[in-house]
Amino acid sequence: MSWEPFTAGTPRSGKFLSISCRYAGYMTSLRANLAELQTRRTDLVAALGLAESGASVDASWISGTFVHIARLWPLILLGKLCITALLHVPLYGDGNAGHAVALAAMLLVDGVAIVLPRGARFQLLRPHHQKWLMLPMVLLSGLSFSLMLGPALIAGEPSRNLVAEMAVALMAVSIFGDRRLLGVSYFCGLLIASILHRSDFAQIGLLISCIAAMLVAALRQAQADMNRAIAFHQRDLRAQRSDRLLREYEQSGRGWFWETDRHGCIAYISDTLARTLGLGNEALIGRPITEIIRPGDRQDGDGERTLGFHLSARTGFAEIPVRAAMAKDERWWSISGQPVFNEFGQFHGFRGSGTDLTEMRRSQAEVTRLAQYDSLTGLANRVQMMRSLEQAVAGKKGQPRDCTLMMLDLDRFKIVNDTLGHPAGDALLRQVSERIQRVVGNKGLVGRQGGDEFKILLPGRPDKIMLDHLARAIITDVSQPYMVEGTAVVIGVSIGISFCPQDGVTADELIRNADLALYAAKGDGRGVYRFYSPEMHADAEDRRQLEEDLRRALVENALHLVYQPVVSSRTEQIAGYEALLRWQHPVRGAISPTLFIPIAEESGLIGPIGEWVLRTACRDAAQWADGVRVAVNVSPIQFANQGLPSIVMNALAASGLTAERLELEITESVFLNDDDGTDLMFSRLKGIGVRLALDDFGTGYSSLGYLKKAPFDKIKIDQSFVRGAAIKGSPNSAIIKAIVSLAEALGMDTTAEGAETQDELALIRNLGCSHIQGYVYGRPLPAADVLIQQHGHGGVVTPQGFQSSRTERKTMLRTVAVHHDGHVYTGRIRNISATGAQLEGLWNVPEGTLFTIELGDNQTVNAMARWSRGDRLGVEFVQAIDPSTLRAMPRSMAS
Repeated sequence: MSWEPFTAGTPRSGKFLSISCRYAGYMTSLRANLAELQTRRTDLVAALGLAESGASVDASWISGTFVHIARLWPLILLGKLCITALLHVPLYGDGNAGHAVALAAMLLVDGVAIVLPRGARFQLLRPHHQKWLMLPMVLLSGLSFSLMLGPALIAGEPSRNLVAEMAVALMAVSIFGDRRLLGVSYFCGLLIASILHRSDFAQIGLLISCIAAMLVAALRQAQADMNRAIAFHQRDLRAQRSDRLLREYEQSGRGWFWETDRHGCIAYISDTLARTLGLGNEALIGRPITEIIRPGDRQDGDGERTLGFHLSARTGFAEIPVRAAMAKDERWWSISGQPVFNEFGQFHGFRGSGTDLTEMRRSQAEVTRLAQYDSLTGLANRVQMMRSLEQAVAGKKGQPRDCTLMMLDLDRFKIVNDTLGHPAGDALLRQVSERIQRVVGNKGLVGRQGGDEFKILLPGRPDKIMLDHLARAIITDVSQPYMVEGTAVVIGVSIGISFCPQDGVTADELIRNADLALYAAKGDGRGVYRFYSPEMHADAEDRRQLEEDLRRALVENALHLVYQPVVSSRTEQIAGYEALLRWQHPVRGAISPTLFIPIAEESGLIGPIGEWVLRTACRDAAQWADGVRVAVNVSPIQFANQGLPSIVMNALAASGLTAERLELEITESVFLNDDDGTDLMFSRLKGIGVRLALDDFGTGYSSLGYLKKAPFDKIKIDQSFVRGAAIKGSPNSAIIKAIVSLAEALGMDTTAEGAETQDELALIRNLGCSHIQGYVYGRPLPAADVLIQQHGHGGVVTPQGFQSSRTERKTMLRTVAVHHDGHVYTGRIRNISATGAQLEGLWNVPEGTLFTIELGDNQTVNAMARWSRGDRLGVEFVQAIDPSTLRAMPRSMAS
């Protein structure tokens, strides 16, 4: 035979692999069968009580019968003694010593069989150990009894001894019951005694036959016991596992179990539920289940079939929501249960489970609350306010009901949000909502519309006096300072008010008209309230159209700049110009910046407009003489833009203007949110090299601390302090002097705005202001005229205008009585101020004439004639008056 090399992949190797796989499968199956056979044998031996029980068989039931055998064994002993007496077996005599020994052995063995299984030590032994102790005792019991009776002969009639032995043996087997192996052991004792007595083959064969039959019965019984033990053990394991899982489920708190008797009283209840109720199990057992729970409201989802109905009708139920009747706080449960009947259909009670619905109910309540209330402020949200407004205006039979809607919008809130951040803005909104809610109280419903807008819905017929007081109180309360993250913040609020049905009969109409009134309030200077009026529609449309025109003007380059000179008070040399934005509308003509700048700020156009102004002003200033600066106003919205320094640097680079020639004028409102962002912006701008001026000083919300912190180069004194400062008795001069002294102490320049007359100019110079700006040095000029002014006059300007200023005059036409030297003359007042007036109807009055003017009932003033031209006369009051206090003249006195 020749051998071929083995190569993987050849047919022979494939056949070899196939045979190997089949062989491996066969061996695996064989090993599994052998293991199963070994397990079955082990379980069979364990069922016989001769070995330790395994995991699948519990033999604890084997040892339980030994106690009962020990209790009945005295009957066996009594039977043995009775038979011994009936058979007249000699217990002791010459030649019968063996009987006495056998009797003693029998009594000893049976006594041990009676006493030993009852002992505690015996019962602590494992079942198979107990079985191995019982088998020899039973064998010795049969052996000793048979030896005591002596040999039995089968010849002829059955031996009395054999009958007696068989009778006692059968009695023992009946006591052993299912423990037939003990019977086999007893008969084995009889067989041994027969062999020792050399009994004939018939007796021995009989005993062997009994032993064989009983052994077969014992094996079969063991097999049945094994199967029953396995089933019982598995059922017990399942019961233990179920009990453990249920106990863990109860302990987890996710659910609990309960049971009642046929009378509806609690027979079992979980410990977790008892602890929830603050009671023990003992306190709850025996109570009717209806004492600890009560049905939920029908609107809460328990349906029409309540728990009480199911309990009385003995029908099953599932997940019925109920409330705890004995819990300290409100708790909700979901109850399920089924009636229990025995095999004869008799009702035994209810058995069921329950789960805690409290957290779910709370979650649902929270979801409902979030759906109706604002999560930030806790006020009613937009959805609930709209629903409440619709319900408020919906009257019976199509007739709307009376109600009032107030729309609130916070002033300067956006600056807070942009500078301090959204978390600070949220904290501010919470404080604002608390103040509004406190002021409104139970008068109406307060809600948050979104952002920094709020609504107030007041039911019933509107009372304008009450609304006036309420609106004023809200404005006053909201305008008080706030502390947000350690920073003092001041904001305001504007309010628009509309009524139903006067201003609208639907929710949308009321909202639209209240919003128009709010818009009017913001247009009138903010921090005020306005009632809706029909003409507001036209105003709103006008502002909308103006916003569109402004956007178009920015795109079409229709805006232009003019420049007002800023003059040195000592040399009258032009130190710089302030760039002022102008808009010449193609239809409306010149539009005041006070009108279109707020529109630009609200619409977001202030950013691109401000950037255009900055580029244009730098480009124009680059053509001016060296050293002449240009001042550009920066709005608070621009200042809050983190990109402002980049915009400034780009404008300077594009124009070639040096940084020190650019002056940025910043209003005090940038300090409303004095934080690190404000200081950083000042630092970045100063790092560029531009100058900074504090504009309109003293008119805003600033404090002197800003001047100490902010790196300003100049303070601009607002024109409201300059105008009228030269008038006798005006306190403005003292204010200007204080500001100048403060600026000099801090090393800053000062510019007085709005100087119009020669006496104001002289006063400002005497008070020490370094620069002056106003009509006294000319009106704002276009860029081309600025170049002519600089080249033509060498940068020096001459003051122009009136010599002196005068107080504000009020135009009127009022007939008055003039008293002089006992005569009464009739005249008419054309205009009047606090210090004088112009009269008509008196001819050629000499200058310096004194007389008394009767302005009205009990209103007289002494005056002196200062000039007279024809029938017109200018008079000066000896003592200043307040023209606003003049009462309306009687109709009979009016001309």
